[in-house]
Order: sequence, then structure tokens, then C-alpha cells
Amino acid sequence: MADSRPLIEMTKWRVREFIREPEAVFWVFAFPILMAVALGIAFKNRGVQDVTVYVQEGADAASLAEALSVFPGLTVEVAAPDVAANALRTGRVPVVVIPGDPVTLRFDSTRTESQVGRLLTEDALQRVAGRQDPLTLREERVTEPGARYIDFLIPGLLGMNIMGTGVWGVGFGIAQTRQRKLLKRLLASPMRKRDFLIGQMMARMVFLVVEVSVVVLFGILAFDVPFRGSVLSVALLVLVGAFTFAGLGALIASRVQTLEGVSGLMNVVLMPMWVLSGVFFSYSRFPEVMHPFIQVLPLTALNDSLRAVMLDGASLSSTFVPLVVMSIWCVACVSIALKIFRWS
Repeated sequence: MADSRPLIEMTKWRVREFIREPEAVFWVFAFPILMAVALGIAFKNRGVQDVTVYVQEGADAASLAEALSVFPGLTVEVAAPDVAANALRTGRVPVVVIPGDPVTLRFDSTRTESQVGRLLTEDALQRVAGRQDPLTLREERVTEPGARYIDFLIPGLLGMNIMGTGVWGVGFGIAQTRQRKLLKRLLASPMRKRDFLIGQMMARMVFLVVEVSVVVLFGILAFDVPFRGSVLSVALLVLVGAFTFAGLGALIASRVQTLEGVSGLMNVVLMPMWVLSGVFFSYSRFPEVMHPFIQVLPLTALNDSLRAVMLDGASLSSTFVPLVVMSIWCVACVSIALKIFRWS
């Protein structure tokens, strides 16, 4: 049976080294909380907001503004033509009403809020003109936890944090050890290449429970983010994701000689996933032709599976495809890293 002491010692060494790096501790534990607070406040549900509409000064402007202001959902003000034009151009109002025969609605058709404002204003104008609705409808408004932006954000931040700390924690640690000429010393020891790389990855797992718990519990306690799935399912997804990105970090740093070099490579690898993999917004916003390529990225697989289990209560079996995607990335990265790794 192979001696496991080199692997154990390497894991302990990396854990101690991590604790001594306040910058690393900040990015692992404090950064995702700060991001959640900032974005959670910025995109906090504020209920239905009134649409502000400017009526441009002119004949009948005051009477038209008074007639429109009685309708719910509209806040109406009379403004000079230049003020109204500037407010529309800068996005402070979605619609400008110009009195006349016929009444003109000026709005930016590329903005969603302008389309909504146009519909509300047009409906109010038609009612002022005497239109009668043939059918009375009853409204039933609900706010369902799981559909808010903060609910979408927390699993994305969790996935981003697992990716960042996995790649940076392992990759930067290897590159730093090489730059300090410590790898050459290990070459003369019983340390095997396999023990060194896997030890780096195992050290990454030591803080995983705390790292994940901090983000998830903060989301639940601070923003009432739902957690409908199985804790064990989330734990397995997190573990597979952590090994995947630790393996990616090991691969990136397997031959790089300098900290600047490994930093540049990591940014090249991580930046597309930060943008494409649905951390801050859904990747469905990208053209459909890109979706198959986005879905095979490991961060996309992790984020999709975390959201399915945490928010929708999906079973682990329903995340089979994302688990396979991450597992393939993990096996491929570790295998290639073991093959091409060099001590100097």
C-alpha cells in the first residue's frame, strides 16, 4: 500500500498557508457576502412602481395632465418641451405626451419600461376619451419567493465563488510554490507528482463547508432566499464543482513559471464564464446559437444545477447532465495536469 503521508502533509501545508493569507480569506468568505448585499439591495423588490409621464406644455396640457393623473399607476407632470425631451433622452421618464389632435406619444421603443409606459398611458387616454371596457377583470397579485433577482443571484454567487477560490486557490498556490523554488526541493523528496497535485486540491476542500454555508445561510436569513431541495444533493453538486475547478486550477498552473503568467491565464479562462455562465443574469439573453456552447461550460453546469435544486426542489437525478459535464471537466483537467506537470 502506497505511503499516504506525503499527501497528508501537503494538504496540511496548503491549509496553513491559506489561513496566513488575509486576501484569500477575504475573497473566499467576505466577497460573496458583500456582493449579495450590494446586488440584493440594488435589485430589491419594491412592489409595483408608478410610471412617471410628462405632458409637454401646450394647449390643453394642464387639463390633459389632470385627467390622466386620476388613473392608478400613472404619475403625471407638465414639463417644458426641452425638459421633457431631455428627461426622455436620459431615461428619467419612459413616455412624453404631446397634446394636440391627435395626441402624440413619444417614447423609446427599444426600452421595456417605455413600452410599459406607453401601454398604461394609451389605456388612460382611451378611457379619458370615453372608452368602456366590455369585461371587468379581477386582479390577484402574488409575490413568490424563488422568482426574485436575489433568489437567482445567490446560487450564481455560490457557483462563482466555488470556481474562483478553486482555480485561484490551487493554481496560484502551485505557481507561488514554483516561483519560490520550493518545487525543486520536493523533487528530491518522496513526494510524487500525484500526491502534490491532489494534496493541493484536497486542501481546497477543507474550507468548503464553511464557505458554502456562509453564502447560503446569509441568503436565507438576510433575503429569505428559499432552499427547497435536499442538503445532500447540494453538497454533492458543490463537491463535484469544487473538485472540477480545483482540477482546472491545477491544469492552468502545471507549467507556468511566474505569478503574472498564471494570473493572466486564469483571467483568460475565468472571464468568459463570469460573463456567459449565468452568474448575474440568465444566459438565455445570448443568441440561441450560443446556448449549446455555454451549457458545456463547467460554471454553467454548476449554476444551473444549484438553482434547480435550491430554488425548484429538483431531485439529484434531474441534474444528471450537469453532473456529467462537471465530471468530464474534472477528469480531463486532472489527467492532463498530471501528464504535463513539471517541478521546475
